[in-house]
Amino acid sequence: MANKVELTKKDRISVWWRSQFLQGSWNYERMQNGGWTYLMIPAIKKLYKTKEERTAALKRHMEFFNTHPYVAAPVVGVTLALEEDRANGLPVDDVTIQGVKVGMMGPLAGVGDPVFWFTVKPILGALAASMAMAGNILGPIIFFFGWNIIRMAFMWYTQEFGYKAGTRITDDVSGNLLQDVTKGASILGMFILGSLVNRWVTVKFVPTVSSVKLADGAFIDWSKIPAGAKGIQQALQQQAGGLSLTDHKVTTLQNNLDSLIPGLAGLALTFLCMWLLRKKVSPIIIILGLFVIGIVFHLIGLM
Repeated sequence: MANKVELTKKDRISVWWRSQFLQGSWNYERMQNGGWTYLMIPAIKKLYKTKEERTAALKRHMEFFNTHPYVAAPVVGVTLALEEDRANGLPVDDVTIQGVKVGMMGPLAGVGDPVFWFTVKPILGALAASMAMAGNILGPIIFFFGWNIIRMAFMWYTQEFGYKAGTRITDDVSGNLLQDVTKGASILGMFILGSLVNRWVTVKFVPTVSSVKLADGAFIDWSKIPAGAKGIQQALQQQAGGLSLTDHKVTTLQNNLDSLIPGLAGLALTFLCMWLLRKKVSPIIIILGLFVIGIVFHLIGLM
């Protein structure tokens, strides 16, 4: 074709930038269609010259669309390739474009959650939170820049992959590769979340199981410790040598649980919440219930 129109890299960057706001016009009827149409505007303006063609293209993309906002990028790329083919006279109709979008958005939606919400974000969040809790200002900075660099780079390169691959990408998502990626990401995400349970879920039972009087010499005799800095030094040295701070060894219920499996109570609480969620119990009810139980158990001296 003599006057073939093509989307330049600048045009595709404009689409990529607008795709950051895919969910900015989310609605319950057609979900992400408003944001999708918005991101397609730079390409539509470049590919179609008349008002009628541009209007038809905008209407074409106002149909239902919904997937994970980040893995929508390869769908955007394929759609750009189809629109470019259509603008150059190839037999690409509205049904084909919408069919490819619908056919890709379903399988890809299952990839986004385990990869981004259950793997990348928890890892970065745990790292940043640990640094922030230690008073390191780099914690939130690393999370902000790390998260946005990862997601924006992913969206750009997968959009470019979709654009260059064109309709051939639909062959990939219909095979087993996508299923393997989804399964692997889910396993990794669950492993990361499981490793964080003992760190972020804390349950301590305070009832005393036993209190045993220690023999002389097994604990620090505070009456013989001099006052001042010298006394503090001696006390620390004796504690480092294995002496107890008190003359009784107190064993709590929590000590016994930790001797079995450290973090057992927190793990059991996590499984209980998961079971309640599977039973369709509202998360708000679960949160309020945990507050009430925690307050009651504290008042009766159990926690």
